[in-house]
Amino acid sequence: MAGSEVGNADGEYRATGYGWYVLSILFVVYILNFVDRQVISILAEDIKRDLNLRDEDLGFLYGTAFGVFYALFGIPLGRLADNWHRVRLISVGLTLWSTMTVLSGLSRTGGQLALARVGVGIGEATASPSAYSLISDYFPKRLRATALSIYSAGLYVGAGTSLFIGGLIVQGWNGAYPNGGPFGLVGWQAAFMAVGIPGLVVALLISTLREPVRGQSEGLAQPPHPAPFAAFFQELLTILPPLTLIAAARCGRRALLWNLVAAAVTIAVVLLLISFGEPLPQWIAVGIGCYAVFSWASALRYRDPPTFALIVGTPAFLCTVVAYGLNAFLSYAAGFWAAPYAMRDLGVSPAEAGLILGGQGALSGFLGVTVGGILGDRLRRRHPGGRLIMVALGAVLPAPFMAIGFTTDTPMVLYVCLFLAQFTASWGLGSSAATTQDLVLPRMRGAATATYFVGTTLLGLAMGPYLAGRVSSLTGSLSTGMLSLLVTVPITFVAAIAAFRLVPAAEASREARARAAGEPGLD
Repeated sequence: MAGSEVGNADGEYRATGYGWYVLSILFVVYILNFVDRQVISILAEDIKRDLNLRDEDLGFLYGTAFGVFYALFGIPLGRLADNWHRVRLISVGLTLWSTMTVLSGLSRTGGQLALARVGVGIGEATASPSAYSLISDYFPKRLRATALSIYSAGLYVGAGTSLFIGGLIVQGWNGAYPNGGPFGLVGWQAAFMAVGIPGLVVALLISTLREPVRGQSEGLAQPPHPAPFAAFFQELLTILPPLTLIAAARCGRRALLWNLVAAAVTIAVVLLLISFGEPLPQWIAVGIGCYAVFSWASALRYRDPPTFALIVGTPAFLCTVVAYGLNAFLSYAAGFWAAPYAMRDLGVSPAEAGLILGGQGALSGFLGVTVGGILGDRLRRRHPGGRLIMVALGAVLPAPFMAIGFTTDTPMVLYVCLFLAQFTASWGLGSSAATTQDLVLPRMRGAATATYFVGTTLLGLAMGPYLAGRVSSLTGSLSTGMLSLLVTVPITFVAAIAAFRLVPAAEASREARARAAGEPGLD
Protein backbone atom coordinates (compact mmCIF):
# COMPACT_ATOMS: atom_id res chain seq x y z
CA MET A 1 0.00 0.00 0.00
CA ALA A 2 2.64 2.56 -0.98
CA GLY A 3 4.10 2.42 2.51
CA SER A 4 1.58 4.68 4.17
CA GLU A 5 -0.95 2.71 6.25
CA VAL A 6 -1.95 -0.87 6.82
CA GLY A 7 -5.14 -2.45 8.08
CA ASN A 8 -5.49 -4.03 11.51
CA ALA A 9 -7.58 -7.03 12.43
CA ASP A 10 -10.73 -4.93 12.38
CA GLY A 11 -10.05 -3.60 8.91
CA GLU A 12 -9.15 -0.12 10.18
CA TYR A 13 -6.11 1.75 8.96
CA ARG A 14 -3.25 2.57 11.27
CA ALA A 15 -0.20 4.71 10.69
CA THR A 16 3.05 2.84 10.04
CA GLY A 17 6.60 3.65 11.09
CA TYR A 18 7.28 5.07 7.65
CA GLY A 19 4.31 7.39 8.03
CA TRP A 20 5.79 8.73 11.26
CA TYR A 21 9.16 9.10 9.52
CA VAL A 22 7.54 11.19 6.77
CA LEU A 23 5.85 13.29 9.43
CA SER A 24 9.22 13.95 11.09
CA ILE A 25 10.74 15.13 7.79
CA LEU A 26 7.75 17.37 7.09
CA PHE A 27 8.14 18.74 10.62
CA VAL A 28 11.71 19.77 9.72
CA VAL A 29 10.46 21.41 6.52
CA TYR A 30 7.95 23.44 8.50
CA ILE A 31 10.68 24.48 10.92
CA LEU A 32 12.71 25.82 7.98
CA ASN A 33 9.55 27.43 6.63
CA PHE A 34 9.19 29.54 9.76
CA VAL A 35 12.88 30.14 10.33
CA ASP A 36 13.07 31.82 6.93
CA ARG A 37 9.76 33.61 7.45
CA GLN A 38 10.27 34.78 11.04
CA VAL A 39 13.97 35.65 11.28
CA ILE A 40 13.17 39.20 10.12
CA SER A 41 11.63 39.83 13.58
CA ILE A 42 14.92 39.73 15.48
CA LEU A 43 16.59 41.66 12.67
CA ALA A 44 13.87 44.32 12.49
CA GLU A 45 15.60 47.02 14.53
CA ASP A 46 18.80 46.82 12.45
CA ILE A 47 16.84 46.71 9.17
CA LYS A 48 14.78 49.71 10.28
CA ARG A 49 17.95 51.70 11.00
CA ASP A 50 19.98 50.69 7.94
CA LEU A 51 17.17 51.02 5.39
CA ASN A 52 15.51 54.05 7.03
CA LEU A 53 12.14 52.38 7.56
CA ARG A 54 9.18 52.89 9.93
CA ASP A 55 7.29 50.36 12.06
CA GLU A 56 4.50 50.15 9.49
CA ASP A 57 7.13 49.36 6.81
CA LEU A 58 8.48 46.54 8.96
CA GLY A 59 4.95 45.19 9.39
CA PHE A 60 4.49 45.36 5.63
CA LEU A 61 7.77 43.51 4.95
CA TYR A 62 7.07 40.79 7.49
CA GLY A 63 3.36 40.39 6.91
CA THR A 64 1.88 41.85 3.76
CA ALA A 65 4.67 41.53 1.17
CA PHE A 66 5.14 37.92 2.19
CA GLY A 67 1.59 37.05 3.18
CA VAL A 68 -0.48 38.25 0.23
CA PHE A 69 1.56 36.34 -2.34
CA TYR A 70 1.84 33.35 -0.02
CA ALA A 71 -1.95 33.28 0.15
CA LEU A 72 -2.59 33.87 -3.56
CA PHE A 73 -0.10 31.38 -4.93
CA GLY A 74 -1.19 28.90 -2.28
CA ILE A 75 -4.46 28.47 -4.18
CA PRO A 76 -3.08 27.29 -7.57
CA LEU A 77 -0.27 25.47 -5.78
CA GLY A 78 -2.87 23.83 -3.57
CA ARG A 79 -4.61 22.64 -6.72
CA LEU A 80 -1.28 21.32 -8.01
CA ALA A 81 -0.83 19.49 -4.71
CA ASP A 82 -4.23 17.86 -5.29
CA ASN A 83 -3.25 16.71 -8.78
CA TRP A 84 0.53 16.21 -8.93
CA HIS A 85 3.39 14.60 -7.02
CA ARG A 86 3.28 16.28 -3.61
CA VAL A 87 6.79 15.27 -2.57
CA ARG A 88 8.32 16.85 -5.67
CA LEU A 89 6.29 20.01 -5.18
CA ILE A 90 7.58 20.48 -1.63
CA SER A 91 11.16 19.88 -2.77
CA VAL A 92 10.91 22.50 -5.54
CA GLY A 93 9.22 25.00 -3.22
CA LEU A 94 11.82 24.56 -0.47
CA THR A 95 14.58 25.22 -2.98
CA LEU A 96 12.85 28.41 -4.14
CA TRP A 97 12.13 29.94 -0.74
CA SER A 98 15.59 29.08 0.61
CA THR A 99 17.19 30.77 -2.39
CA MET A 100 15.05 33.87 -1.91
CA THR A 101 15.97 33.99 1.79
CA VAL A 102 19.64 34.01 0.82
CA LEU A 103 18.92 36.80 -1.67
CA SER A 104 17.22 38.77 1.14
CA GLY A 105 20.69 39.11 2.60
CA LEU A 106 21.84 40.97 -0.51
CA SER A 107 19.10 43.61 -0.27
CA ARG A 108 20.21 47.23 -0.17
CA THR A 109 16.78 48.90 -0.11
CA GLY A 110 13.37 48.25 1.36
CA GLY A 111 12.02 47.61 -2.15
CA GLN A 112 14.60 44.92 -2.85
CA LEU A 113 13.86 43.24 0.47
CA ALA A 114 10.13 43.39 -0.29
CA LEU A 115 10.67 41.60 -3.63
CA ALA A 116 12.73 38.93 -1.92
CA ARG A 117 9.98 38.47 0.67
CA VAL A 118 7.46 38.02 -2.14
CA GLY A 119 9.67 35.23 -3.51
CA VAL A 120 9.88 33.59 -0.09
CA GLY A 121 6.09 33.72 0.14
CA ILE A 122 5.55 32.09 -3.24
CA GLY A 123 8.02 29.31 -2.45
CA GLU A 124 6.56 28.61 0.99
CA ALA A 125 3.07 28.39 -0.50
CA THR A 126 3.99 24.92 -1.81
CA ALA A 127 4.63 23.41 1.61
CA SER A 128 1.48 23.16 3.69
CA PRO A 129 -1.07 22.21 0.99
CA SER A 130 1.20 19.32 0.03
CA ALA A 131 2.09 18.43 3.62
CA TYR A 132 -1.52 18.51 4.87
CA SER A 133 -2.57 16.27 2.01
CA LEU A 134 0.31 13.84 2.59
CA ILE A 135 -0.37 13.65 6.32
CA SER A 136 -4.06 13.05 5.70
CA ASP A 137 -3.10 10.05 3.54
CA TYR A 138 -0.48 8.70 5.94
CA PHE A 139 -2.69 8.91 9.04
CA PRO A 140 -6.29 7.74 9.70
CA LYS A 141 -8.94 10.28 10.65
CA ARG A 142 -8.79 9.41 14.37
CA LEU A 143 -5.11 10.53 14.48
CA ARG A 144 -5.30 13.35 11.97
CA ALA A 145 -5.50 16.30 14.38
CA THR A 146 -2.62 14.85 16.40
CA ALA A 147 -0.45 14.37 13.30
CA LEU A 148 -1.31 17.80 11.90
CA SER A 149 -0.60 19.35 15.29
CA ILE A 150 2.84 17.75 15.40
CA TYR A 151 3.54 19.07 11.91
CA SER A 152 2.16 22.49 12.84
CA ALA A 153 4.41 22.60 15.90
CA GLY A 154 7.21 23.24 13.43
CA LEU A 155 5.73 26.74 13.21
CA TYR A 156 6.69 27.49 16.79
CA VAL A 157 9.98 25.61 16.78
CA GLY A 158 10.99 27.39 13.58
CA ALA A 159 9.89 30.81 14.82
CA GLY A 160 11.75 30.30 18.09
CA THR A 161 14.85 28.94 16.40
CA SER A 162 14.92 31.90 14.02
CA LEU A 163 15.01 34.37 16.91
CA PHE A 164 17.75 32.46 18.69
CA ILE A 165 19.96 31.98 15.61
CA GLY A 166 19.23 35.42 14.17
CA GLY A 167 19.99 37.17 17.48
CA LEU A 168 23.31 35.36 17.87
CA ILE A 169 24.39 36.02 14.29
CA VAL A 170 23.46 39.70 14.16
CA GLN A 171 25.05 40.53 17.52
CA GLY A 172 28.15 38.43 16.89
CA TRP A 173 28.64 39.67 13.32
CA ASN A 174 28.17 43.32 14.20
CA GLY A 175 30.56 42.91 17.12
CA ALA A 176 33.22 41.35 14.91
CA TYR A 177 32.63 43.64 11.93
CA PRO A 178 31.25 46.97 13.23
CA ASN A 179 31.79 48.62 9.84
CA GLY A 180 30.58 45.70 7.74
CA GLY A 181 32.16 42.33 7.06
CA PRO A 182 33.13 40.49 3.87
CA PHE A 183 31.49 42.00 0.76
CA GLY A 184 30.23 44.82 2.97
CA LEU A 185 27.58 42.63 4.62
CA VAL A 186 26.21 43.70 7.99
CA GLY A 187 24.76 41.42 10.65
CA TRP A 188 21.15 41.23 9.47
CA GLN A 189 22.27 40.44 5.91
CA ALA A 190 24.57 37.66 7.12
CA ALA A 191 21.72 36.22 9.21
CA PHE A 192 19.40 35.95 6.20
CA MET A 193 22.07 34.13 4.22
CA ALA A 194 22.95 31.76 7.07
CA VAL A 195 19.38 30.57 7.66
CA GLY A 196 18.58 30.19 3.96
CA ILE A 197 21.36 27.79 2.97
CA PRO A 198 20.28 24.69 5.04
CA GLY A 199 16.98 24.49 3.16
CA LEU A 200 18.82 23.74 -0.08
CA VAL A 201 20.24 20.60 1.55
CA VAL A 202 16.94 19.46 3.08
CA ALA A 203 15.26 19.82 -0.32
CA LEU A 204 17.39 16.92 -1.53
CA LEU A 205 16.24 14.76 1.40
CA ILE A 206 12.59 15.57 0.71
CA SER A 207 12.93 14.32 -2.86
CA THR A 208 13.62 10.77 -1.56
CA LEU A 209 10.23 10.35 0.18
CA ARG A 210 7.57 8.02 -1.22
CA GLU A 211 4.28 9.36 -2.53
CA PRO A 212 1.28 7.54 -0.92
CA VAL A 213 -1.94 6.58 -2.67
CA ARG A 214 -4.20 9.62 -2.50
CA GLY A 215 -7.37 9.07 -0.44
CA GLN A 216 -6.31 5.63 0.77
CA SER A 217 -6.83 6.36 4.48
CA GLU A 218 -10.58 6.81 3.93
CA GLY A 219 -11.10 4.12 1.32
CA LEU A 220 -11.56 6.76 -1.38
CA ALA A 221 -8.44 6.19 -3.48
CA GLN A 222 -8.16 8.75 -6.26
CA PRO A 223 -6.67 8.03 -9.71
CA PRO A 224 -3.80 10.26 -10.96
CA HIS A 225 -4.85 13.48 -12.66
CA PRO A 226 -4.28 13.28 -16.44
CA ALA A 227 -2.98 16.88 -16.81
CA PRO A 228 -1.93 18.37 -13.46
CA PHE A 229 0.01 21.34 -14.86
CA ALA A 230 -2.77 22.30 -17.24
CA ALA A 231 -5.08 22.43 -14.23
CA PHE A 232 -2.47 24.49 -12.35
CA PHE A 233 -2.25 27.10 -15.10
CA GLN A 234 -6.02 27.22 -15.39
CA GLU A 235 -6.12 27.91 -11.65
CA LEU A 236 -3.45 30.57 -12.04
CA LEU A 237 -5.66 32.39 -14.53
CA THR A 238 -8.34 32.71 -11.87
CA ILE A 239 -6.02 34.23 -9.25
CA LEU A 240 -3.45 36.43 -11.02
CA PRO A 241 -4.72 39.88 -12.12
CA PRO A 242 -5.36 40.92 -14.87
CA LEU A 243 -5.50 37.34 -16.21
CA THR A 244 -8.48 36.94 -13.90
CA LEU A 245 -10.58 38.73 -16.51
CA ILE A 246 -9.85 35.96 -19.01
CA ALA A 247 -10.97 33.32 -16.54
CA ALA A 248 -14.10 35.30 -15.70
CA ALA A 249 -14.97 35.76 -19.39
CA ARG A 250 -14.75 32.00 -19.90
CA CYS A 251 -17.44 31.59 -17.25
CA GLY A 252 -19.86 33.85 -19.13
CA ARG A 253 -20.93 37.48 -19.33
CA ARG A 254 -22.55 37.48 -15.91
CA ALA A 255 -19.37 36.23 -14.26
CA LEU A 256 -17.27 38.80 -16.14
CA LEU A 257 -19.63 41.60 -15.09
CA TRP A 258 -19.43 40.63 -11.42
CA ASN A 259 -15.65 40.37 -11.69
CA LEU A 260 -15.43 43.90 -13.10
CA VAL A 261 -17.71 45.16 -10.33
CA ALA A 262 -15.50 43.51 -7.72
CA ALA A 263 -12.40 45.08 -9.30
CA ALA A 264 -14.03 48.52 -9.33
CA VAL A 265 -15.13 48.25 -5.70
CA THR A 266 -11.65 47.10 -4.66
CA ILE A 267 -9.97 49.99 -6.48
CA ALA A 268 -12.41 52.48 -4.94
CA VAL A 269 -11.77 51.21 -1.41
CA VAL A 270 -8.00 51.27 -1.89
CA LEU A 271 -8.12 54.83 -3.27
CA LEU A 272 -10.29 55.90 -0.34
CA LEU A 273 -7.83 54.48 2.18
CA ILE A 274 -4.91 56.15 0.40
CA SER A 275 -6.78 59.48 0.41
CA PHE A 276 -6.94 59.17 4.21
CA GLY A 277 -3.15 58.92 4.32
CA GLU A 278 -2.78 55.15 4.41
CA PRO A 279 0.42 53.73 2.81
CA LEU A 280 0.13 52.87 -0.89
CA PRO A 281 2.06 49.52 -0.97
CA GLN A 282 0.11 48.00 1.93
CA TRP A 283 -3.35 48.58 0.57
CA ILE A 284 -2.52 47.88 -3.06
CA ALA A 285 -1.21 44.48 -1.93
CA VAL A 286 -4.24 43.79 0.27
CA GLY A 287 -6.57 44.98 -2.48
CA ILE A 288 -4.94 42.64 -4.99
CA GLY A 289 -5.30 39.82 -2.51
CA CYS A 290 -8.99 40.39 -1.81
CA TYR A 291 -9.90 40.84 -5.48
CA ALA A 292 -7.91 37.76 -6.48
CA VAL A 293 -9.61 35.59 -3.88
CA PHE A 294 -13.02 36.78 -5.11
CA SER A 295 -12.02 35.97 -8.70
CA TRP A 296 -10.82 32.51 -7.73
CA ALA A 297 -13.94 31.67 -5.74
CA SER A 298 -16.21 32.90 -8.54
CA ALA A 299 -14.37 30.83 -11.13
CA LEU A 300 -14.34 27.77 -8.86
CA ARG A 301 -18.13 27.90 -8.71
CA TYR A 302 -18.27 27.37 -12.49
CA ARG A 303 -15.29 25.05 -12.96
CA ASP A 304 -15.62 22.72 -9.98
CA PRO A 305 -19.04 23.01 -8.32
CA PRO A 306 -18.43 20.16 -5.81
CA THR A 307 -15.23 21.76 -4.48
CA PHE A 308 -16.96 25.16 -4.31
CA ALA A 309 -19.89 23.61 -2.46
CA LEU A 310 -17.71 21.90 0.16
CA ILE A 311 -15.36 24.86 0.72
CA VAL A 312 -16.72 28.30 -0.17
CA GLY A 313 -20.34 27.15 -0.03
CA THR A 314 -20.04 25.59 3.43
CA PRO A 315 -20.60 28.06 6.32
CA ALA A 316 -18.95 25.65 8.78
CA PHE A 317 -15.76 25.73 6.72
CA LEU A 318 -15.80 29.53 6.43
CA CYS A 319 -16.46 30.05 10.15
CA THR A 320 -13.55 27.75 10.99
CA VAL A 321 -11.27 29.73 8.69
CA VAL A 322 -12.38 33.09 10.11
CA ALA A 323 -12.02 31.86 13.70
CA TYR A 324 -8.46 30.71 13.30
CA GLY A 325 -7.60 33.53 10.88
CA LEU A 326 -8.40 36.11 13.56
CA ASN A 327 -6.53 34.03 16.12
CA ALA A 328 -3.53 34.26 13.78
CA PHE A 329 -4.15 38.02 13.52
CA LEU A 330 -3.02 38.34 17.13
CA SER A 331 -0.46 35.53 17.12
CA TYR A 332 1.48 36.76 14.10
CA ALA A 333 1.55 40.31 15.46
CA ALA A 334 2.79 39.18 18.87
CA GLY A 335 5.32 36.81 17.31
CA PHE A 336 6.81 39.58 15.17
CA TRP A 337 6.74 42.54 17.57
CA ALA A 338 7.80 40.75 20.77
CA ALA A 339 11.53 40.97 20.00
CA PRO A 340 11.47 44.64 18.89
CA TYR A 341 9.39 45.51 21.98
CA ALA A 342 11.86 43.73 24.28
CA MET A 343 14.86 45.45 22.68
CA ARG A 344 13.34 48.90 22.16
CA ASP A 345 11.19 49.38 25.27
CA LEU A 346 12.85 47.08 27.80
CA GLY A 347 16.50 47.44 26.76
CA VAL A 348 17.10 43.73 26.08
CA SER A 349 20.06 42.81 23.83
CA PRO A 350 19.44 40.99 20.51
CA ALA A 351 21.20 37.84 21.77
CA GLU A 352 19.15 37.75 24.99
CA ALA A 353 15.89 38.49 23.18
CA GLY A 354 16.63 35.79 20.63
CA LEU A 355 17.63 33.22 23.23
CA ILE A 356 14.76 33.72 25.67
CA LEU A 357 11.95 34.70 23.33
CA GLY A 358 13.05 32.11 20.80
CA GLY A 359 13.42 29.33 23.35
CA GLN A 360 10.19 29.97 25.20
CA GLY A 361 8.35 30.55 21.93
CA ALA A 362 9.47 27.21 20.54
CA LEU A 363 8.60 25.37 23.76
CA SER A 364 5.25 27.04 24.42
CA GLY A 365 4.11 26.69 20.81
CA PHE A 366 5.18 23.06 20.53
CA LEU A 367 3.49 22.13 23.81
CA GLY A 368 0.38 24.15 23.06
CA VAL A 369 -0.25 22.90 19.54
CA THR A 370 0.45 19.28 20.55
CA VAL A 371 -1.75 19.42 23.65
CA GLY A 372 -4.43 21.22 21.67
CA GLY A 373 -4.40 18.58 18.95
CA ILE A 374 -4.62 15.67 21.38
CA LEU A 375 -7.43 17.30 23.38
CA GLY A 376 -9.18 18.26 20.15
CA ASP A 377 -9.17 14.64 18.96
CA ARG A 378 -10.57 13.49 22.30
CA LEU A 379 -13.29 16.14 22.29
CA ARG A 380 -14.25 15.12 18.78
CA ARG A 381 -15.00 11.59 20.00
CA ARG A 382 -17.61 13.08 22.31
CA HIS A 383 -19.05 15.59 19.85
CA PRO A 384 -18.50 15.93 16.07
CA GLY A 385 -17.65 19.61 16.51
CA GLY A 386 -15.58 19.10 19.65
CA ARG A 387 -12.34 20.27 18.07
CA LEU A 388 -13.80 23.77 17.74
CA ILE A 389 -13.86 24.07 21.54
CA MET A 390 -10.06 24.26 21.39
CA VAL A 391 -10.32 26.97 18.72
CA ALA A 392 -12.67 29.02 20.93
CA LEU A 393 -10.42 28.67 23.96
CA GLY A 394 -7.40 29.60 21.85
CA ALA A 395 -9.15 32.83 20.91
CA VAL A 396 -10.02 34.03 24.42
CA LEU A 397 -7.40 32.78 26.87
CA PRO A 398 -4.34 34.55 25.37
CA ALA A 399 -5.87 38.05 25.53
CA PRO A 400 -5.13 38.93 29.19
CA PHE A 401 -1.58 37.60 28.92
CA MET A 402 -0.93 39.74 25.85
CA ALA A 403 -2.39 42.81 27.56
CA ILE A 404 -0.08 42.39 30.56
CA GLY A 405 2.98 41.40 28.52
CA PHE A 406 2.92 44.39 26.18
CA THR A 407 2.45 46.92 29.00
CA THR A 408 5.06 45.68 31.46
CA ASP A 409 8.44 47.29 32.03
CA THR A 410 9.97 44.06 33.33
CA PRO A 411 11.46 41.60 30.82
CA MET A 412 10.65 38.55 32.96
CA VAL A 413 6.95 39.45 33.06
CA LEU A 414 6.97 39.80 29.28
CA TYR A 415 8.60 36.40 28.87
CA VAL A 416 6.14 34.62 31.17
CA CYS A 417 3.10 36.30 29.62
CA LEU A 418 4.22 35.54 26.07
CA PHE A 419 4.81 31.90 27.03
CA LEU A 420 1.28 31.57 28.40
CA ALA A 421 -0.28 33.55 25.54
CA GLN A 422 1.38 31.45 22.87
CA PHE A 423 0.72 28.18 24.71
CA THR A 424 -3.04 28.84 24.81
CA ALA A 425 -3.29 30.54 21.39
CA SER A 426 -1.77 27.52 19.67
CA TRP A 427 -4.44 25.13 21.00
CA GLY A 428 -6.68 25.77 18.01
CA LEU A 429 -4.21 25.31 15.17
CA GLY A 430 -4.25 21.53 14.71
CA SER A 431 -7.96 21.28 15.48
CA SER A 432 -8.99 23.96 12.99
CA ALA A 433 -6.74 22.48 10.30
CA ALA A 434 -8.10 18.97 10.86
CA THR A 435 -11.67 20.29 10.75
CA THR A 436 -11.15 21.79 7.30
CA GLN A 437 -9.72 18.48 6.07
CA ASP A 438 -12.69 16.54 7.45
CA LEU A 439 -15.17 18.76 5.63
CA VAL A 440 -13.90 17.98 2.11
CA LEU A 441 -13.24 14.95 -0.09
CA PRO A 442 -9.67 13.64 -0.44
CA ARG A 443 -9.16 15.16 -3.89
CA MET A 444 -10.02 18.59 -2.47
CA ARG A 445 -7.59 18.60 0.45
CA GLY A 446 -4.95 20.74 -1.21
CA ALA A 447 -7.53 23.34 -2.23
CA ALA A 448 -9.05 23.22 1.25
CA THR A 449 -5.64 23.79 2.83
CA ALA A 450 -4.93 26.67 0.48
CA THR A 451 -8.28 28.26 1.37
CA TYR A 452 -7.57 27.75 5.06
CA PHE A 453 -4.23 29.49 4.68
CA VAL A 454 -5.80 32.33 2.70
CA GLY A 455 -7.82 33.12 5.81
CA THR A 456 -4.96 32.76 8.27
CA THR A 457 -2.67 34.74 5.96
CA LEU A 458 -4.84 37.57 4.64
CA LEU A 459 -6.63 38.05 7.96
CA GLY A 460 -3.68 37.24 10.19
CA LEU A 461 -0.29 37.72 8.60
CA ALA A 462 -1.09 40.49 6.11
CA MET A 463 -3.06 42.59 8.60
CA GLY A 464 -2.04 41.86 12.22
CA PRO A 465 1.68 42.84 12.17
CA TYR A 466 1.02 45.77 9.83
CA LEU A 467 -1.85 47.27 11.85
CA ALA A 468 0.13 46.99 15.08
CA GLY A 469 3.02 48.75 13.34
CA ARG A 470 0.75 51.37 11.80
CA VAL A 471 -0.81 52.26 15.16
CA SER A 472 2.69 52.30 16.65
CA SER A 473 3.88 54.73 13.96
CA LEU A 474 0.88 57.00 14.57
CA THR A 475 1.04 56.96 18.37
CA GLY A 476 4.73 56.42 18.97
CA SER A 477 3.89 53.44 21.19
CA LEU A 478 4.39 49.82 20.18
CA SER A 479 2.45 48.83 23.30
CA THR A 480 -0.60 50.76 22.05
CA GLY A 481 -0.21 49.16 18.65
CA MET A 482 -0.41 45.67 20.10
CA LEU A 483 -3.23 46.41 22.54
CA SER A 484 -5.37 47.84 19.74
CA LEU A 485 -5.58 44.41 18.13
CA LEU A 486 -7.45 42.90 21.09
CA VAL A 487 -10.72 44.36 19.77
CA THR A 488 -10.96 41.32 17.46
CA VAL A 489 -11.21 38.76 20.29
CA PRO A 490 -15.04 38.75 20.59
CA ILE A 491 -15.42 38.30 16.83
CA THR A 492 -13.02 35.35 16.90
CA PHE A 493 -14.95 33.70 19.73
CA VAL A 494 -18.31 34.10 17.97
CA ALA A 495 -16.92 32.58 14.75
CA ALA A 496 -15.54 29.58 16.67
CA ILE A 497 -18.88 28.94 18.42
CA ALA A 498 -20.72 29.20 15.11
CA ALA A 499 -18.33 26.63 13.59
CA PHE A 500 -18.87 24.33 16.59
CA ARG A 501 -22.60 24.33 15.91
CA LEU A 502 -22.35 23.97 12.13
CA VAL A 503 -19.59 21.39 11.66
CA PRO A 504 -21.49 18.21 12.68
CA ALA A 505 -24.21 18.61 10.03
CA ALA A 506 -21.73 19.77 7.41
CA GLU A 507 -19.47 16.76 7.89
CA ALA A 508 -22.38 14.31 7.98
CA SER A 509 -23.72 15.67 4.68
CA ARG A 510 -20.32 15.95 2.94
CA GLU A 511 -20.76 13.19 0.36
CA ALA A 512 -24.43 14.02 -0.22
CA ARG A 513 -23.72 17.69 -0.89
CA ALA A 514 -20.78 16.82 -3.16
CA ARG A 515 -23.00 14.37 -5.07
CA ALA A 516 -25.72 16.98 -5.41
CA ALA A 517 -23.13 19.40 -6.81
CA GLY A 518 -22.11 16.87 -9.46
CA GLU A 519 -19.25 14.87 -7.88
CA PRO A 520 -18.91 11.53 -9.72
CA GLY A 521 -18.10 8.19 -8.11
CA LEU A 522 -20.05 8.66 -4.86
CA ASP A 523 -23.00 6.43 -5.67
